[in-house]
Amino acid sequence: MRVKFILPALTEAESPFWRPIKYSLFPPLGLATLAAYLSPEDEAELVDQHVQTLDLQDVPDLVVIQVYITNAYRAYAIADHYRKKGVFVILGGLHVTSLPEEAEKHADVIFLGPGEETFPAFLRDFRKGQPERRYVSRSRTLAGIPPVRRDLIDRRLYLVPNSIVVTRGCPHHCAFCYKDAFFEGGRSFYVQRVDEALAEIARLPGRHLYFLDDHLLGNRRFSRDLFEGMRGMGRIFQGAATVDSILEGDLIERAADAGLRSVFIGFESLNAKNLEQSNKRQNLGRDYDRVIQRLHDLGIMINGSFVFGLDGDGGDVFEETVEWAVSKGITTATFHIATPYPGTEFYRKMKAAGRITTDDWDLYDTRHVVYRPEGMSSAELKSGYDRAYRDFYRWGAIARSSLFHGSLKHQLKHFFYTSGWKKFEPLWNFVIQMKKLNLMTPLLEGVLSKVTGSGHQTDPDAPSRADLPKAGLVRVQ
Repeated sequence: MRVKFILPALTEAESPFWRPIKYSLFPPLGLATLAAYLSPEDEAELVDQHVQTLDLQDVPDLVVIQVYITNAYRAYAIADHYRKKGVFVILGGLHVTSLPEEAEKHADVIFLGPGEETFPAFLRDFRKGQPERRYVSRSRTLAGIPPVRRDLIDRRLYLVPNSIVVTRGCPHHCAFCYKDAFFEGGRSFYVQRVDEALAEIARLPGRHLYFLDDHLLGNRRFSRDLFEGMRGMGRIFQGAATVDSILEGDLIERAADAGLRSVFIGFESLNAKNLEQSNKRQNLGRDYDRVIQRLHDLGIMINGSFVFGLDGDGGDVFEETVEWAVSKGITTATFHIATPYPGTEFYRKMKAAGRITTDDWDLYDTRHVVYRPEGMSSAELKSGYDRAYRDFYRWGAIARSSLFHGSLKHQLKHFFYTSGWKKFEPLWNFVIQMKKLNLMTPLLEGVLSKVTGSGHQTDPDAPSRADLPKAGLVRVQ
């Protein structure tokens, strides 16, 4: 059986928001995981339209398409094309789970929720010629899942080919979270077995890893054992955590000892009213300054996430947020316009109030205003969002933020990481076009490496270059 897995592009290349480096970060692990359930005699192909050309002339036996909200129309067009040719088409993913009635018009079968249980069940039914129309995830476990089919991924096309997922979902339920509805009807947060997670890590070449988990510290026992197992492996890694998990206990110290060098944190808002209305309780009453200081003391850089346009925001929120982030030495910032995704509590609230202004899913990318904000006009929200990015990544702001970090070595590390992410677009584009992202490995690993008192950026537990696997090296955010 010939099976084609497709991730349609989230944003078309002609969009003014298209940044090749952003869309070349991570390979589609979800599809590569599903491919692992195929039989050895099956022929599999994985196409990521962000970095590859999608050939629509073939006629595979089965096409599996992953659907997000901003690639939904492209996903539907691809699905319709193959169905007209008599190809059996599956649609799954966040958007399909949120709006199954919309998606099933374009598919032979749809999947709701995670696929660890349902995709193997579908394959059995499909081989017998008796597939169901819908497969809904109920029983959820990561125990015994097969190794990800990384052989289907061209590592040269990604900045972070060593991305990895060892948990599913999140223990929190923020009102605006797109992924929350994806896990309804079953456990919303579950973890892999530690030994299997460590085995997957051991299979990855090089030093750098990026954990794509929504909350790497979400299960304290699992995380503690994972970090203990990673000590001495010589890894440098990045991941995501919450404000409260940074403050409680010594788990973040254990993560740093294991090689954590950069963490994504959803600060979201400096306004307690916004946090409460968004059910962001893990941030309420927390000391953001203490979070930042604790991470900086451990040599962990911060990628802060912020949302604009919630009901507690006025026109001053943009300048206030940027000034706070710069003055606290946040290394990189990700700004978002509050977006009411279908399936979320935020969407239901905005819909009931008649505040949704469009159902054009292409605009639901956190860069456009798709509802009527309360504290400002839509134009002010959009203008302020654009200005926040410009102001945070100005050369002067990057230099001033670097000064937050005490030593010159730490200041230089901050400066090069921040400016490298936003200020060298032509270089990134050239390297991507040449399919040579792996050439950036030594520089990126050097910036992420721990700064020591000797003046060198090294990790004392790291293996020598001669000890590293010969299959290749790796990346950064």
